[in-house]
Amino acid sequence: MNLARLRWRARRGTRELDALLGGWLDECYEGADAPTRLAFDELLDVQDPDLWDWIMGHAQAARADWQAIIDDIRARHRL
Repeated sequence: MNLARLRWRARRGTRELDALLGGWLDECYEGADAPTRLAFDELLDVQDPDLWDWIMGHAQAARADWQAIIDDIRARHRL
């Protein structure tokens, strides 16, 4: 996946989601395995309210691979 394209897709409607998703992209994406990279790409198709609920811990992601990325984001930001 093209990093510039992913960076554009990681830009969301709120500064907070931009920072959280963009931060994971910057810090973790290159070291991630192929299935995790694909999961992140697919996670970016999810609507912002769902992403926000998952990141804030109000709900669980629909897929285990998405939840693993969400859990990593939460841990990195102590959420």
